[in-house]
Amino acid sequence: MSGGEAMNFGSDNVTGVHPRIMEAMARANHGTQPSYGADEVTTRLQQRLADLFEHEVVAFPVATGTAANALALAQVTPQWGSVLAHAEAHVCEDECGAPEAFNPGSRVIGIPGAHGKLEAAGVARILDRFTPGFEHQLQPSCLSLTQATEAGTVYSVAEVTELANLAHERGLAVHMDGARFANAVAHLKCSAADLTWRAGIDVVSFGATKNGAMAAEAVIFFDPARAEHFRYRRKRVGHLFSKMRFVSAQLEAYVADDLWLANAAHANAMALKLADGLIQPPGTRLAHPVQANEVFVRLPTDVAHRLEAGGVQFHDWPGEPATDGALLYRFVTAFDTDPAAVDRVVALAAGTIAAAG
Repeated sequence: MSGGEAMNFGSDNVTGVHPRIMEAMARANHGTQPSYGADEVTTRLQQRLADLFEHEVVAFPVATGTAANALALAQVTPQWGSVLAHAEAHVCEDECGAPEAFNPGSRVIGIPGAHGKLEAAGVARILDRFTPGFEHQLQPSCLSLTQATEAGTVYSVAEVTELANLAHERGLAVHMDGARFANAVAHLKCSAADLTWRAGIDVVSFGATKNGAMAAEAVIFFDPARAEHFRYRRKRVGHLFSKMRFVSAQLEAYVADDLWLANAAHANAMALKLADGLIQPPGTRLAHPVQANEVFVRLPTDVAHRLEAGGVQFHDWPGEPATDGALLYRFVTAFDTDPAAVDRVVALAAGTIAAAG
């Protein structure tokens, strides 16, 4: 192994497609099917997801996480409403204002929290600043939780339940950005139901793209009443695909035989293996607990340079000042991360092999 793509830890978006998902798309390519989601694959998918979540669902396949999040939030937030989310959440920082663009007049309000997580006390303090029914203020309407978080941490079932109960008591809907939902479930070893509707989640953006799909997400409602008119929203923003079967085929294969969990469990295991190795050189330390497939680690500049010279791809994390000569970097593992690539990164970091070796 000489590096290059084999040691690309920049993101879980850099990977290819899992063979079983690619095979499912190839099967969907035979013959003809009704268009715009009336095909048999999309019809089957509804039941597959209902079985997975152990609950009646209304699911809408889309192609991107940004679309899933923005559409879901627009559905449960009026134009005079606000969405509360962690200050570093994708809906705050990385979606170019899509939640507000899809729902003009609404606003996403970022709340700080350690290790990428919201705490009930912090959310309550923000809610206390708003007066229900006061027409001069946006009305808090939705709480959005990212699972796993942007810091690679995971909300426990109890934490989700506490936050959802608080939100519901204050009249807010609860959304989960589940771009890395599989990694969270694999870490907690719970069911999809335990971490969503049983804990109080009203709508989830169920991600597959980062975990083996080509381009497939789904907006899933657990109460059909909350999904009323959602099909019009999806159409208006260009995510009602004429050949929907190819998106649905990805999702169907993704959840079949727990492929989604197997992929996520491997990615999580590789992240732990990588983290254990990266913190061995002097001056290195983790910035957050490693609970999913992201590793945030402070590396001395000489260690970072050795990795870069050896062909390892990873991201420096902007906005974080140096501490004792160490900068913050992010490494992301994936469903197809090679354990040998992790071993090589660890060896490079330790200086036990030459960068060009």
